[in-house]
Order: sequence, then structure tokens, then C-alpha cells
Amino acid sequence: MKIKLEYIWLDGYYPEPNLRSKVKVIDAPTKFANGKQLYGVTLEECPEWSFDGSSTQQADGHFSDCILKPVRLYSNPINRGLMDSFLVLCEVMNPDGTPHDSNTRSIIGEEDSDLWFGFEQEYTIMKDGKPLGFPTNGYPEPQGKYYCGVGNGQVLGRGFVDAHMENCIMAGIDITGTNAEVMLGQWEYQVFSKGKLKAGDDLWISRYILQQMSEDFGFTIEFHPKPVKGDWNGSGLHCNFSNEEMRTEGGEEYFQSIFKTFDSRHQDHIHCYGSDNDQRLTGKHETQHISKFSWGISDRGSSIRVPLATSKEWKGYLEDRRPASNGDPYKITKVISDSLNTAKVLYKTLHNMYSEVTVETNYEIDRED
Repeated sequence: MKIKLEYIWLDGYYPEPNLRSKVKVIDAPTKFANGKQLYGVTLEECPEWSFDGSSTQQADGHFSDCILKPVRLYSNPINRGLMDSFLVLCEVMNPDGTPHDSNTRSIIGEEDSDLWFGFEQEYTIMKDGKPLGFPTNGYPEPQGKYYCGVGNGQVLGRGFVDAHMENCIMAGIDITGTNAEVMLGQWEYQVFSKGKLKAGDDLWISRYILQQMSEDFGFTIEFHPKPVKGDWNGSGLHCNFSNEEMRTEGGEEYFQSIFKTFDSRHQDHIHCYGSDNDQRLTGKHETQHISKFSWGISDRGSSIRVPLATSKEWKGYLEDRRPASNGDPYKITKVISDSLNTAKVLYKTLHNMYSEVTVETNYEIDRED
């Protein structure tokens, strides 16, 4: 029996990579359980495979082989044939086995399942060069009634959006919801994952499914953070995040350490949050200006929004509203993880300093008595 493996990788284009894929057909490994033959494939049974890196901005023509190293396996929900089919997410490696310069996944390090991420992926469905529902000439009615709207003329593309959600779930991706966004033709879906590597993997595969589906519908998927100039909302990739300490111990002092750290590393974050983000982060349309950092409780005009539920006991998650819709989730999870580690060190340092001051004060009082 033959099995179809759809190898998927990120190319070397800058500032954001494109998704690429090609299909490998293999004989199904022979496996038995309880006397019955089993079909399918494991990640370990997916071989490494080469491709022409000179066609993807990842090699020169005179020495063009790059290596695809399988790193995660998904069921293929959009396979239309009779064969078993899988989506094989791959890292790009040099011929000597080292990570390619374009391989942003390789910079993350070891997985950390204590880190939870919820990406809110906004995008615009384009048709004939315009957002779906925009007239051939001019603009539709101003935004205001499109967000979470219902009815013809209020929203368009719902069937496509629902099919994408179901396909992602069948692939094993934890899609937690969808909604129509503020601009006509603009939509959002949410992906929840445990682990900084898995969060990036799941989001890239969800984008791949979205873009492959668009081929049949005649759509183009636009991830640019400002798809329409003027008084229209941009598209973001809001990132909800938490670690074990935020969820179980919390405390306002600890969260303040996180805010201080994210403030001090604001430019490091912006650098990792997608290109042309200055066109979206203007201080308008539910954004903070790209040059400023702020946090606020239930404030969608801040850099970091503190959900009401988190603020009640200072325990839970935070939402980073700065990432652009075209951002690389590997870079995003990496910089957030680094900042959380720095915040933990800051919190412990400040806590120890205050503890030492308290001890010294008590000592002086006892001596005077």
C-alpha cells in the first residue's frame, strides 16, 4: 500500500518566508497488532529528503541541495484520493546536517510544555485584488457592523472559514474559535498549543491548510498587517501566553516584573513581530503606537492587555497585542520565552532585595531595644 507524504517547509525569502511543499509517495511500513495489519506512518518513518534550494532563496545554483528534516506529522484533512496522506512539517538543514540560516525553528531550543500560547490569527480573504465584499470601485460602508456580523453583506466567506476550522481540527490542531473581524472580508481564528515549538508548528500548518484551500475557492489569503490603507483596521497576530508560575502562583509583584521586562525589551519584541507593522501599530484602531510600550487591564489599545479574569487575583495569562498577522510564530514564541525567563530573574532579585531590607530593619530595631 502506498502513502502520500506532503513535505512542508519555510523558504528563505525575507522579511517573511513563504510556505513550500512537495509530495513524496512511499510504501506503507508493514506493521501488525493483535494479528491485524496496520497502516499509516510515524514521524520516525518519514525519511529526510532533498530539494533545490536555489529556487527558494536558500542555496546557490552551483551547490543547491538542501535537506528537509521531518519534525512533526499531521493527518492530511484535504487529501482527496484513496491513499492515506499526511502533512510532514520539516526544518531546512544544510547538507552537513546543521540548521540552515533561514531555519528559525532551530533557534528556539528545547521544547517547554509549561509555556502555553494562544495565537489569534487575523487575515483577509482577497478576491480579484480586493478584500472579499469590497465593490469593484470604491469602498463598502465604513467598518463598524462587520465585526462578528451575520447576514449577506455583513460577512462573506463564512463557508470557507468554517471548512478551514474543521480541516485544522481533523489535522489535530486545536482551533478554539473563529470570528469575522472589523473590516469586511477580514477574519480570525484562534489556535491553542502547549509548548513554544508546537505553537509555531501548529500555526504554520494552519496557515498552510488555509492557503491550500484558497486554491479551490479562487481566493488569495492576505497576511499583510495593513491590507487596506485608511480608516480600516489592520491585521494582527495577538499572542496569549502564560507559564506555570503565571497560572498557578501569580501575584501582582510577579506580573509587574513581566511588564518591566517587556517594556525594557520592547524593541527586541518589535523586531520579531513582523514587517510593515508600523503601518498597523499607529496608536489607532485598537493599537498602541509602535514606539511605545504600555499595559492595561482590559485595554485593547495597549501593548499588553491584562484580561479581567487575570487581574482579579493576578493569576492567569496575558495578551501581547503587538505581533503582526504576518509574524513568524517561531520568532514570537522565542522572544516571549526569553523575556519571561528574564522577568523571573528580575522578580527573584527584587524579592530578595526587599527581603534583605526587611531583615536588616528588624535587626536594627532589636539592637536599639
